[in-house]
Amino acid sequence: QVQLVESGGGLVQPGGSLRLSCAASGSIIRINAMGWYRQAPGKQRELVASITSGGTTNYADSVKGRFTISRDSAKNTVYLQMNSLKADRTAMYYCNAQGSHVLYGSTQRFQSWGQGTQVTVFS
Repeated sequence: QVQLVESGGGLVQPGGSLRLSCAASGSIIRINAMGWYRQAPGKQRELVASITSGGTTNYADSVKGRFTISRDSAKNTVYLQMNSLKADRTAMYYCNAQGSHVLYGSTQRFQSWGQGTQVTVFS
């Protein structure tokens, strides 16, 4: 099994910054893409940003120019730098990873989610 552990959430005022981290562990062969999603109370989970193994990034329109996603492939870790946070950004942020790993002695695809880290923007 591939496990994802997020960190870096917390309380921040509007206009402030936070940096989220997500580390993947397990019998990983390759991670093709990692991403961050957010889910506000009563809302569906939505994509914030993603990055492929080749470094191609994708952002939700609402965060372009303010958030930056990056990854350290050697550490199987993805980061999300969030600047100029707005009050409507309060949500649980989840990490997602897709790739291949060894399971029961064979190569299998995986898609894993982290437990989430809470980001609260308050004034």
